[in-house]
Amino acid sequence: MPKVQRFFLELKKDKKTNQTINLPKDVKIILDTEKNININKFFYRQIGKDHFWRDRLLWSDNEWKKYINNKNLETGIMKIKDNLVGFYEQEFHLDKNEIELIQMGILEEYQGKKYGSFLLEYIIHEAFNKNIERLWVHTCSLDHKYALDNYLSKNFKIFREETINLTF
Repeated sequence: MPKVQRFFLELKKDKKTNQTINLPKDVKIILDTEKNININKFFYRQIGKDHFWRDRLLWSDNEWKKYINNKNLETGIMKIKDNLVGFYEQEFHLDKNEIELIQMGILEEYQGKKYGSFLLEYIIHEAFNKNIERLWVHTCSLDHKYALDNYLSKNFKIFREETINLTF
């Protein structure tokens, strides 16, 4: 049975978390205010196929609708002109004044061009503009080879590590 390393990381509010960001020319990040399940399904399948994302592959449309209609869930979409590049999903935990970054990824044809770094900078900037105290995420050894480094380079700190057995 394959073993997977899982890392839980957090970034706490400080004076550096609210700096401005400069996205590359023609790059924009928009919120999916229409709550279109096809956007989330598309990114989950396309990005997840290389990283063993499988939990939601069996979801019905009703399960997807219930998930994305959570009033505390936000989906952001990164585009270059009208082309889809990447996405993120995050959930506000109001009782703890924090945001959990649930999913984040860049489509394969745009990987290796620093778009993941720009997307994470945007997520951090927007999260702390909402006056939260903490942004947290988990990643694992199945995610993109630079995922953990990307989080660490943005001052996220590992607060928990675990090894899990991958089951099929």
